[in-house]
Amino acid sequence: MKNTQRQLSSSFMKFLEEKNRDLEAVFAYMDANRDGRISAEELKKSFKTLGEQMSDEEAEAAVKLSDIDGDGMLDINEFALLIKGNDEFTEEEKKRKIMEAFRMYIADGEDCITPGSLKMMLMKLGESRTTDDCKVMIQAFDLNADGVLSFDEFALMMR
Repeated sequence: MKNTQRQLSSSFMKFLEEKNRDLEAVFAYMDANRDGRISAEELKKSFKTLGEQMSDEEAEAAVKLSDIDGDGMLDINEFALLIKGNDEFTEEEKKRKIMEAFRMYIADGEDCITPGSLKMMLMKLGESRTTDDCKVMIQAFDLNADGVLSFDEFALMMR
C-alpha cells in the first residue's frame, strides 16, 4: 500500500510538473473544430462542460486579454498567456483566480476538495481515477491530515 501511495504521489507530482504537455492537451480539448485556434465561443462551451457559466462578453474579454495578433482567436501561445496569467497580477487578483480554480473542484455545498469531488472533476477533464487514487493525491498536499484540501492547502499547491 505504501509503495502504491508513493507511486501515485510521484505520478501526481509529475502530472503537475508537466505543464506544457497538459496545456497542449487542454488547448486541444478546447479547440473543438481543430483549427489550431480557440474562439470565444469554444472557450465558453469548454467552461460550460466544466460546469462553469461564462457569458459571451466574458468569453470575448478573455480572448481579447491575450489575443496578441488581434485575430479574435487564441493560438497555443496566446492561450498559454491567458492560462498562466500575467506576473503583474496583484496578490488579490492571484488569490481570486486560485479561488475560481478551487471552486471548480469542490462539490455543491462543500467548502473543501474531497476525494469524491476531485474524482468528479478529473472525470470531467477526461482523467479516470479511483477514489483511493484521489485520496492519495489529496494526501500529498493535505497539511492537517484531515483527508480533504482546504482553500489554503489548495492555494499552496497552486503556487
